[in-house]
Amino acid sequence: MSLSRKPTKFIFVTGGVASSLGKGIVASGLGTLLVHRGINAEIMKLDPYLNIDPGTMSPFQHGEVFVTDDGAETDLDLGHYERFLHKPTSKAHNLTAGQVYENVIRKERRGDYLGATVQVIPHITDEVKRRIMTLARDKKAEVLIIEIGGTVGDIESLPFLEAIRQIPYDVGKANCIFLHVTLLPYLTGAGELKTKPTQHSVKALREIGIQPDALVCRTEVEMDPSLRRKIGMFCNVEERAVFESVNVQYIYEVPLMLHRQGLDDWTVKQLGMEAPEPDISDWENLISGIRSAKETVRIGVAGKYIDLQDAYISIYEALKAAAWQAGVKLDVCRIDSETEKEELAAELESCDGILIPGGFGPRGVEGKIFAANLARERKIPFFGICLGMQVALIAFARHVCGMEDANSSEFKEKCEFPVIDLMLEQKAVLDLGGTMRLGAYPMRIKPGTKAAQWYGTAETSERHRHRFEVNNSYRPRVEEKGLVISGTFEETDLVEMIEIPDHPWYVGCQFHPEFQSRPLAPHPLFRGFIDAAIKGMRAKGAGK
Repeated sequence: MSLSRKPTKFIFVTGGVASSLGKGIVASGLGTLLVHRGINAEIMKLDPYLNIDPGTMSPFQHGEVFVTDDGAETDLDLGHYERFLHKPTSKAHNLTAGQVYENVIRKERRGDYLGATVQVIPHITDEVKRRIMTLARDKKAEVLIIEIGGTVGDIESLPFLEAIRQIPYDVGKANCIFLHVTLLPYLTGAGELKTKPTQHSVKALREIGIQPDALVCRTEVEMDPSLRRKIGMFCNVEERAVFESVNVQYIYEVPLMLHRQGLDDWTVKQLGMEAPEPDISDWENLISGIRSAKETVRIGVAGKYIDLQDAYISIYEALKAAAWQAGVKLDVCRIDSETEKEELAAELESCDGILIPGGFGPRGVEGKIFAANLARERKIPFFGICLGMQVALIAFARHVCGMEDANSSEFKEKCEFPVIDLMLEQKAVLDLGGTMRLGAYPMRIKPGTKAAQWYGTAETSERHRHRFEVNNSYRPRVEEKGLVISGTFEETDLVEMIEIPDHPWYVGCQFHPEFQSRPLAPHPLFRGFIDAAIKGMRAKGAGK
């Protein structure tokens, strides 16, 4: 199944023993090194759940939903792919079992299978392979890294694993690598790393017909050479192809760690490719700059999923990137927006800046409105994203414009002043999945605003994920009281950004700028927010 004269090479990344081992980070780190070698590398995620996408899943179940330019609601690992490889992904980069089964059943209903009995093999596996090959062809990928979600042994993953087992027979084994990420637990009582879980994980993989070519062992302490030899022998893997992924302070150290061990060298040679040594000085400088920073800026993130690191992961990474570029470290204060107001106020006032992220549903909203108003009154730099912008507008309408019952019809259907409301075409929507304003939309920026200052351009494009919008009926009233509409979607005159001019930084945006922020290229709005927070921090320090 050759794609061209030089067929795409495939790297399949599987995981064993436990979830959350960092398959996505390992895949991203290797992809980064290949890109820095001048190789056109792409990464794809195969998710075994039966949802069409994670758009209707709770953050408690799935963490953040990452949105692409073409409006796909995808797995959060695509955020890692974009941040590491510094290139956009699309709906084609994330395939779920739900999408596969939906497509196969649709074909069966049309009669595409000519009366055949539709089965997992070959119909489901062929659909998986078709999507993989389509992405490889469309992106002209020299290397396509494919991460399989879940853990080897899960019944949900079996069709995906069977599909990738078959691919070497289609494209040639010399064009494929199977890389297995597994756990080496450290038992404190015994004072040693234990290899048995890794051995059993590889055994389970081999039982379904896949022999890994390389292992990346997730561990808290470094392996010694004898352990590497033991793992290689018992898992039937060359000793030189046993790598480790040791705990690091910053995930962006992972490409450097993998390069030091020679994973990219081994990969290039294994695939029969020629590529120069990577210049990873940009990543080295990033880590060096983080470690040499002396000051720390404290940012409060007021939300309702504060105990879930993954729920706001792109927000946290965008804040870090902006702080690091500014030469400071970041201290994130996670603030529960359902906290009692007195305690909430004390937490908010201890911060150099306040950010309210996106979200859905009424829980914790009044606390967010309180936080937005406190930031306005106390002149604390404030950044509202998606719902964060909406609660800022509600707070302004209530406390500045005298509209005491101002609210969103999402939270109070029959409020007197629905300053946030559904668009007319949204009111007839019944399905929740994939029906929001999703993906990239152009934005016109008003000259002379903070948005114009930091973007440095009159137009840009940003990614959206929301259903409710600013109600334009109330725009004259809030603008009359000093709120500036600094960004709009001109086609339908929708509000994209708001700000208050006589405030150090009080900015809200309807879109999600965190999805386009990169560790080596922070988003301009995050840079502006962090800049204002640093100035406030230094002013407070000078006043002591």
